[in-house]
Amino acid sequence: MSLMHRRNRLPPPQPEPIRRIEAGPWAIELLPGCAYATRYVATQASIGFAFDSQCGLHAIGSDRVHPFEAMPNGLAFVPVGCDVFSESPQGGEYLRILRTDGVALEGERAFNNRIDSPAIALAHRMRNALLQASAQDDWESWALGLAERVTGHERLPAPPPGSITGRRMRLLDEFIDAGLAGPLGVPAMAALLGLSEGYFIRAFKLATGKSPHSYLIDRRLAKARTLMTDTSARLTEIALACGFNSQAHMTTLFRQRLGVSPAQLRGHSRS
Repeated sequence: MSLMHRRNRLPPPQPEPIRRIEAGPWAIELLPGCAYATRYVATQASIGFAFDSQCGLHAIGSDRVHPFEAMPNGLAFVPVGCDVFSESPQGGEYLRILRTDGVALEGERAFNNRIDSPAIALAHRMRNALLQASAQDDWESWALGLAERVTGHERLPAPPPGSITGRRMRLLDEFIDAGLAGPLGVPAMAALLGLSEGYFIRAFKLATGKSPHSYLIDRRLAKARTLMTDTSARLTEIALACGFNSQAHMTTLFRQRLGVSPAQLRGHSRS
């Protein structure tokens, strides 16, 4: 499917910006999904939340660089003084929370990929508010709530056999992205991993905090956002290319999941 007609050519959109807000002692940033490479020693602790699965190389609190495959909806923590190296050719949308008043966040051990239902709800609420500000936003309460979720974290146990690992998540993402324009469902995803549908649904929810159906909607929305910023295609074309029934269907899910319409989000990217 062509995503552009000559009579509808528009100036090339700009990538989504980094969105940042300061509220009381907190600084909250929403980093867009894109390739990155960073190396630093943390001068202050930070809380992170990865909305998307991603892969790359990292060395967190270590002098050994390892490949990583991060799960979606994963909570992370970087303590003060931690040596951080991380790079990814694709990256993923990421929420970062810092204190700006010099008060140290609790926690001494770096971690990532922690699936925590309250943290998922808070992070998605904060993303929505960063995309579309509201008078009812409660930034300090949300940031404090996420800070409480990183307190007392212990090392995660090894995943049980048949679980959705980072490698399996990457296979799923590739399979989903290749078939987004058409119908996709649990039977096909479970078959890809050689799992029964019932086991796949349970394992997926345990690994990501979301159902396969909900995750599939997230991938459709993520692809639509990429096309909105990387192309000048019409929203109707983008909706069909991402597997939505119509532009209206896509708009409804944008409002439900992100708190903003596609037109508003594209307008913000061009401003």
